[in-house]
Amino acid sequence: MTESQAPIGRRRVLIAGSAAAAAVGLGAAAVGAGRAEAESPRVTPAAAAVCTLTKELTEGPYYLEHALVRSDVSEGKPGIPLQLALTVVDNTTCAPLNKALAEIWYCDALGEYSGFVGNNGHQEPDNGKFLRGGVLTGADGVARFTGIYPGWYRGRCVHVHLKVHTGVTLTSDGSFTGGNEIHTGQLFFPETITQAVAKLSPYSTNTVPRTTLSADGIYGNGGTAAGLMAVTALGPSPSAGYKGTLTVGVNRDA
Repeated sequence: MTESQAPIGRRRVLIAGSAAAAAVGLGAAAVGAGRAEAESPRVTPAAAAVCTLTKELTEGPYYLEHALVRSDVSEGKPGIPLQLALTVVDNTTCAPLNKALAEIWYCDALGEYSGFVGNNGHQEPDNGKFLRGGVLTGADGVARFTGIYPGWYRGRCVHVHLKVHTGVTLTSDGSFTGGNEIHTGQLFFPETITQAVAKLSPYSTNTVPRTTLSADGIYGNGGTAAGLMAVTALGPSPSAGYKGTLTVGVNRDA
């Protein structure tokens, strides 16, 4: 089963407009969607987030349960540095959601997922863990990750998968169990930034045709409502890396 054929969840979520990105320190350097809102000073999610009702996006075929609870998901994979700051808020009030577990997973620079290496035509070591992990939000609702910028595989644009859980129990092996899964979605990147990253090694060695953001059937040109992040450069060149931010509103009773 391909990712585009995977069933789409029927729960609905609120993806808060990127005006709230200012609350996690995006500032005037934001690139891509939500730039103008990010430049507005002293904005809080409760006061200024524009919440848009949208369908959840497909989980896809590459999810693995029992991901490690950790902020650094890179596992030594080569690639351009990436930081993520995801603010989880309640869909009714847009207030930050404390102790929600944000879980991400995505492919490496060659388009391979841990646990499924070879599906994009490349052979490499597979520990079943790279570019997978979860983080509990703090009182500010923010979950922060470090990793590498994603690569791509046939038929999909560059993206990161996301789940949000509440009420989980942390386990002694560094993972989590139980709780309530309240959101399944995806995070997307502005096309101009992906174009710059794709020219650099090791991304440039990925010979699989890359689907653009506008041509991706799952994203569907949905803007921040579908998970398009505001992205900030971490330095003067693409090799320095990027930071992506998004405020995600969820129905905690889903």
